[in-house]
Amino acid sequence: MSIFEQQLDKVCTQDGFIAALDQSGGSTPKALKLYGVGEDTYNSEEEMFTVVHQMRTRIMTCPHFNGKRILGAILFENTLDRSVEGKTTADYLWQEKNIVPFLKVDKGLADEANSVQLMKPMPELDALLAKAKTQHVFGTKMRSVIKLANAGGIAEVTQQQFDIGKQIIAAGLIPIIEPEVDINSPEKASAEELLKEQLLLQLNQLASSQKVMLKLTLPEQADFYRECIKHPNVIRVVALSGGYPRDEANRRLAENHDMIASFSRALTEGLSARQSESEYNTLLDTSIENIFQASKS
Repeated sequence: MSIFEQQLDKVCTQDGFIAALDQSGGSTPKALKLYGVGEDTYNSEEEMFTVVHQMRTRIMTCPHFNGKRILGAILFENTLDRSVEGKTTADYLWQEKNIVPFLKVDKGLADEANSVQLMKPMPELDALLAKAKTQHVFGTKMRSVIKLANAGGIAEVTQQQFDIGKQIIAAGLIPIIEPEVDINSPEKASAEELLKEQLLLQLNQLASSQKVMLKLTLPEQADFYRECIKHPNVIRVVALSGGYPRDEANRRLAENHDMIASFSRALTEGLSARQSESEYNTLLDTSIENIFQASKS
């Protein structure tokens, strides 16, 4: 089998979850602060990305961070351009850890309109996809945000996600479609109803060969996305933690059968730059195991 086929088989058949290590420019300072690294420790964006790569490298090189419980890891482009233990980050994950690499490809969110935030334009997407393909990246991730149950806005978000998703499929990669519903939305359940309608509408228009993954906010109703999970064009449906604490995210995830985690903050919750190797590794092992068990439901 080709590397892509091996990765596809792992993602489709193995128990586990996806680690989201893809904080970008806007969210990196907050992630570093939670890790115990203040803004006074770096003087430029490049220095900031060097520091966050050190944080991610510590996660990736932890002996408990491996393909036994983790299916994949989502990387930021800056991380893709760096190395871990002498290998490109994507090759290190696949060759040394048996973890499938994904790449965040969006350029951030546009200003809110119609109660949603679409993705900003991605004029260099084809070049980025070509670069990802040469580094044995399996798939991509791109995020939009839904604030309220606005039917028109939600239709726009979903249409944009699938339009770009088809471009990604044409480049030989698997897109993770991520229309996040804000967990603090006063209309969260209603927004999820509208989103599911649009997701199924778009999925039903795909050719049989066009496969996608979905990354969705943990829903108010257990097993709400069952039809999406069972859809023949969907490889996996993964859940974002969206700001829920890890225990709450895991509780909600366990109620949604065949939905697996793709957590960021909930994965790294409690980790600190000041912890000893033993303390750090033990905490990360516990976090991985708890998320793994919740993903097996």
